Amino acid sequence: KPQAIYKDPFRGGDNILVMCDVYEPPKMEIDSATSEETVTEMKPLPSNTRFECARIMALAAESEPWFGVEQEYAILDPETKWPLGWPKNGFPGPQGPYYCGAGCNNAIGRELVEAHYKCCLYAGIKISGVNAEVMPSQWEYQVGPCVGMEEGDQLWMSRYIMFRLSEYFNVVVDFDPKPIPGDWNGSGCHVNYSTRETRTEGTGWEAMQKQIKKLGDKHMEHITAYGEGNERRLTGAHETAPMDKFSWGVANRGSSVRVPRTVPIEKCGYYEDRRPASNMDPYIVTAKLVKTTL
Repeated sequence: KPQAIYKDPFRGGDNILVMCDVYEPPKMEIDSATSEETVTEMKPLPSNTRFECARIMALAAESEPWFGVEQEYAILDPETKWPLGWPKNGFPGPQGPYYCGAGCNNAIGRELVEAHYKCCLYAGIKISGVNAEVMPSQWEYQVGPCVGMEEGDQLWMSRYIMFRLSEYFNVVVDFDPKPIPGDWNGSGCHVNYSTRETRTEGTGWEAMQKQIKKLGDKHMEHITAYGEGNERRLTGAHETAPMDKFSWGVANRGSSVRVPRTVPIEKCGYYEDRRPASNMDPYIVTAKLVKTTL
C-alpha cells in the first residue's frame, strides 16, 4: 500500500517516489455449506514493521512523539571494499582531525554527501544537517524533527536516495555498525526523542527521568531490536556504552542515553538514545521507544 509520497530528485518534474508497505494479497474463500464467496483482508507480511509502528504511533498521538535521527555510514571503494581514500595497503593517520573536518585529506567523499543533502531537500525529507564523522570516510546526516510515523518513512526514503546516488559516484554506502575493526569508531543511528510530557516547561525534566528509568528496565529488550552486529560497536570504547550495561548522563557521550546540558537548566526538552546501530530499522526503534516510555 502506498503510505508516503516524495518528489523524485532524479527525474524531476511531476515524478514521485512512493514509500509502500507490503501485505499478503487478499484471498477468495468459499463457504462449503452455503457456497458464499468472501474476500479475506490483507495481512501485513512479517517484514512489514511499519504496520505495528503505525498502530503504536496512533495510540500515542496525544503525546505527540518527536524524533530526530542521526544516520551514520561509511563510504567504501567498490573494488577494495576499503574506506574511500584510505591507503590500499595500510591505514590513514589516527582519528582526530576528521570529525567535522575540512580539506581533501580529512573530508573524503563530500561530493556524495552534498548531493544527498540537496536531493533530500528537493524530495521534501526533513534533513537537518550533515557532518564528517570520527573515522575518515565516515559521515552522518540528520533527519528530523519528525512527528510519529514521519521519522521511519523519511529515514528509509533518505537511505534509498543515498543508495541511488552511490551509483552515480561509483561508491559503496555501508551501514555496518563497525565497518573497520580495531581503533576506529563504529557507525550508529542515535535517536533524539521527546514527547509532549518531556517538552512541558517545569515538569518535563521529571517526566524525562521517569521515561529513562523505563528504558533502563528494558535495556536488553531494546538492544535486541536495535540492529544487527551492534555487539561489535557497543564495547564501552569509541564513544559508546557497554552493550550489557545501561547508563545515562548529562552531556555524556559514553552513556547509553545522553541528556543535553540545557535540559536540567530549562527543566524540559529531549534526550538521545545512543544505542541503535547504523543498520537499525527506524520503524522498530521508534515504536519501541514509544511503547516503553508511554
